[in-house]
Amino acid sequence: MPLWWYEYTVAYRHNGASSTFIYFLFIQNLLIMATAKTETQPYKVLLSKDNFEIRFYPAVTMATITSSAKSYKELGNSGFRKLAGYIFGGNQGGQKISMTTPVHMDINDTLSTMSFVMPSTYNPENLPKPDNQEVTIKTVPDEYVAAIKFGGYATDEDIRKNREKLKKALNENGITFYGNFRFLGYNSPFRLLGRRNEIIVSVKWDVRKKINTSK
Repeated sequence: MPLWWYEYTVAYRHNGASSTFIYFLFIQNLLIMATAKTETQPYKVLLSKDNFEIRFYPAVTMATITSSAKSYKELGNSGFRKLAGYIFGGNQGGQKISMTTPVHMDINDTLSTMSFVMPSTYNPENLPKPDNQEVTIKTVPDEYVAAIKFGGYATDEDIRKNREKLKKALNENGITFYGNFRFLGYNSPFRLLGRRNEIIVSVKWDVRKKINTSK
């Protein structure tokens, strides 16, 4: 049974013959299926534990904005508008660039950033120049990160809690981490079910031989 059909069945049982609600879920899943082919930033899982993963991310090109925002909502509202403007044609030549996942957010008390991963066919040489000078194009080098996943609509409190969970897990496993903890968001606001959020942080993976790799 497809997941979407299971969701309709559960919704029907809990909401009676609410055709409006069922129709809403139907439209929602059409939107999900329509975006199912969105390119996702590739990575390789090197270690999988009960509550976190260690991943290797190859180098990738990103469009980035910097901001004085200190919260998820504040950075998301202003940053998304500027970055979406770039990929929707706000660039030299008015070129449309496909949306990818995830959206990267580095939220802190000094200087925050928000980034869109560019499709794998692009690099800084063949990407159009942004009309908005606040949007910069850069290549992020290879990196090893630790990642923890959580669902639902993310809030600053969710981000804080999962950052602490990841920090505790890494300390308990003797894994050295450094830099800022970053948020990764994978879904549009229209998706209500099966949402995916992550917190990642850079790790020194030369210590991997000291780690018990069992879950």
